[in-house]
Amino acid sequence: MSYPVIVDIRIGIANSPREINFESSQTSAEVEKIVSAALDSNAKFVKLTDSKGKLYIVPTAALAYLEV
Repeated sequence: MSYPVIVDIRIGIANSPREINFESSQTSAEVEKIVSAALDSNAKFVKLTDSKGKLYIVPTAALAYLEV
């Protein structure tokens, strides 16, 4: 029996004392690929989905760190 993968994600936002924290059903490799692709292509935003289906859109210019 396999269980769904749940990954904790923390995103630090530049010039903000708060961070975004949520659980995602995406694997850590998928999250890394999405964020890396957005940064490499100079995309204005990175889009991630939490385990409940909520969409998080974060400006790449504001990314301070990403912890998966």
